[in-house]
Amino acid sequence: MTMANHSTIDFSNHTLALTLSDQDGRPVLDHRAYARLASELEEAARDDEVRVVILRGLSGCFCLGGDLSEFLDSSRHQSLIDAVTGMFRMLATFPKPLLACVDGDAVGVGCTVLFHCDLVFASAKSTFRVPFVDFGLVPDAATSILAPEKLGYAGAFRFFCLGEQLDVEGAARLGLVTDVVETEEPELAARRVARRLAKKPARALAQTRSLLKGDSRQLCERIDREISLFHDALKDEATIRRLARIARMAA
Repeated sequence: MTMANHSTIDFSNHTLALTLSDQDGRPVLDHRAYARLASELEEAARDDEVRVVILRGLSGCFCLGGDLSEFLDSSRHQSLIDAVTGMFRMLATFPKPLLACVDGDAVGVGCTVLFHCDLVFASAKSTFRVPFVDFGLVPDAATSILAPEKLGYAGAFRFFCLGEQLDVEGAARLGLVTDVVETEEPELAARRVARRLAKKPARALAQTRSLLKGDSRQLCERIDREISLFHDALKDEATIRRLARIARMAA
């Protein structure tokens, strides 16, 4: 898979673009990447010059999920849990329009972050998969609430419990993808919409978005519950053996 590197962060036209990758430019998230993204989102929330945020991946691959090596090292679990919780809570409470542009595979957390986005632009080759149950884990990022709301219960059950991969058309039919982009890069389409949003009265836009999204406290409570179950699963020997086998296959 050929992937062109993006700068981790860039800002123009009141729009901040953040890249989902680790510090080595891989399309995975480790505890440092989670912490960096949480910090960048927190700063963006405070900065009046930032009116829209775009989450993007690398060209040809959006994000392949968490770094499995951290799942297998118990000495790194607490730093991972703290960083993951911080980023998910920032996503759940972020006060400004949040867009995503997907080009390629969105797997695990690379898919669940999309449920927090107001609009998701995806290329025709994009795919979506959440193999948590296959790994012996539970969903994250409050998707145990957000997925049934967006996909319907049966759609969420199939997606999470069967671990079925969705192509972009299937993701669009279910409502996970809002715009399928076939004639240009998804980021260009996202930036065009971001420019329109950035011109809106910021207070009215934020208030309207808040009303549409509802109370974030329930999401934060569910995030904590999911993380607790996730942490418990990482203490299970059968789960660790399963994850180690998957990590070897992926190497």
